[in-house]
Order: sequence, then structure tokens, then C-alpha cells
Amino acid sequence: MVSFIPGIELSRHFYEDVVKKLIDRPHAAALIGEGSEVLGFDQQRSTDHSWGPRMQVFVSASHVNEVSKAIEHGLPAVYKGYPVRFYSWQTESVRHHVEVTTLDHWLSVQLKIDSHTELQKDKWLSLPQQHLLQFTAGAVFHDELGELTRMRKQLSWYPTDIWLWMMASQWHLIGNTEPLLGRTVEANDGRGSLMVAFRLVRLIMELCFLQEKRYWPYLKWFGTAFSRLRVASEIGPVLDRILGSSNHQDRENAVKQALEIVAERHNTLGLTPSVIPKFEPFQVGINDAVRPYRVLNAGSYVGACKSAITDETIRMLAHVGAIDQLTHVDDALINFTSWPDRLKHCYKAEMDLHITN
Repeated sequence: MVSFIPGIELSRHFYEDVVKKLIDRPHAAALIGEGSEVLGFDQQRSTDHSWGPRMQVFVSASHVNEVSKAIEHGLPAVYKGYPVRFYSWQTESVRHHVEVTTLDHWLSVQLKIDSHTELQKDKWLSLPQQHLLQFTAGAVFHDELGELTRMRKQLSWYPTDIWLWMMASQWHLIGNTEPLLGRTVEANDGRGSLMVAFRLVRLIMELCFLQEKRYWPYLKWFGTAFSRLRVASEIGPVLDRILGSSNHQDRENAVKQALEIVAERHNTLGLTPSVIPKFEPFQVGINDAVRPYRVLNAGSYVGACKSAITDETIRMLAHVGAIDQLTHVDDALINFTSWPDRLKHCYKAEMDLHITN
């Protein structure tokens, strides 16, 4: 068995030792796009399909054919014990995986954007974080053109108003979910209580990603990526208590502690005036009804985020969240359907309502 080499490291050496010597035109070279190795999460198990020395090489349109031919004829059969040509599920054939293209073509196919047009608000809201992560993670091995580095920086995080609205939406989702924990316990619904607790854990973890300005990946790598956040060592054990407790009071206490952590971290961001976390009986909002479940004043964090948004069309949107907050984003939806593009039009239509009104 060949000794395992992390994919980024393997591809970096492959570029330096082999591919670079085959290109005599201005270019950029990187490992981005799909694959656990792009995220830095690959293991020996990852090598069982579509894994090996690979990369993207970006050149001008006039040089694509020339560089493609040079690479096709110059690549070895094996590199560091790994086949250079291996199965591609995209083409259902065995081929090398040094993709030679233009940056504009890659962006058009993978993200449905181009490098010459500023992203509009509706596009930001409908771009799956997995796609943004695939472009901004990985590694750049060479970029004498500078365009790839510029675009990665441009897409490294959301514009501030979009970011604030997404955090407002996340606080709204947490605020709507938290009182259900006490209600399910009161109804003697142990299974329902666990489901609500697990939902809260997911929402809190998502908020942690937002607060640290990190795109979250799809479910397979969500927990792994979360473990690398700065807050993980502090809040992780608390979330584990929520997930592992069989006592509803212990679970509720752990939820309170976790929410206190993200509430205080909200204040350290300095994006809004500080909000003091308070836990008070749940106010239903109808007929002055008050229930005895002590919940965080999540609405205050929603309001603080919204008040800091300068773009009124974003501030006035209902708190449904961007595509990853609104949907169960999976491979089928984001890669094989037109749903992201349809949602882009939906977000635009909602914002247009506030312009016309």
C-alpha cells in the first residue's frame, strides 16, 4: 500500500515537480473545487474514489489548447506511487485530472458568476456555502496573473449587510426553536424534546460559523469543520452535554450555557451595540400569554443585527435566511438542480417589493 499523502500536499508537489515544467505561458495553478482534500479533511479512506494528483491550471483563452496538449503529452503514468490517470465520475472515463481552463469558464460552470461583474445581493444569498468554500479553501500553488487570488479574496466572506442579516436570521431561528424545548418536556414528549435539542445544537453551531466568518460545509464534514473553530474548545463540551444528557433539566441548563457563550461572542464582534443576555419566561406574543420556560432574549440580538444593516432592502427582508439557512442543502439540490438560481430570483423579488413599497 502506498503511504498516504494529504491531497493538497500531493498536488502541490505534483505541480512543482511535473506540471510547472510543462507550462511556458502565464498561468495560475490551484487545487480548488470538490473533494475532501480541498477542505483538508481527506484520509486514507478518501483515496478509494476520484482521488489522486490533480489541480486546475488557469490560462488565457488563447492558450488553453496549447497548454492542454503540453500537459496531456508530458504527464507521467504514476506520481509518488499514485496513478496520474484515474476514473472521473464527471466524464465516466479514466483520464488525468489537470484541468486546463480559463478562470471565467471555471467560475461560470461552478459558481455561475464571472470575474468582471460584482456579485449582487440576490446572488450572495443564493450561493451555497459549500460552493463558496470549495472556491476559497484548497490551495493556490502559483498565480502570476493575480486574478485567482483577487477573486478568492473577494469571495472570502459575505458583504457586511448580508452577514448581519444572516446572523439576524440565525438568532430568529434560535429564538423560535428554544421555547419548544420546555413545551415538549411539559407535554411529556421525550422524543420531541430530543429533536428540539438537536435542532438547537445545529443552529448554535451554524451561528458559531457565522460569528467566526467561516463558511460551513455539507453534513459529512460539518462537525469536523466546527471542531476547528476558535470557539469549539469552549462550547463543544457544552453542546455534547445537550446531545448526551438524559435529564431534561441538565439539557436545558446546557442550552442556556451554550446560548450565553454565543451571546457574549456576538458582543465581542463589535458590529452592534452590546446586548445583555437575559433569560426570562417565554412571552408568546398573543393575548399577553407568558409561559414558564426561561429563554434567551434572542429577539434583542435580531434587532441589534438588523439595526446595523445600512441597506434597507436587506434589512426589510423576512428572517428566512440565505440558502443554507432556508433549505436542507445537499448535493442533489446545489449541484444537480436549478433551485439555487430560482432562489436567487426569489430573493430579488422580495427585495424589489421593498423598493416599490
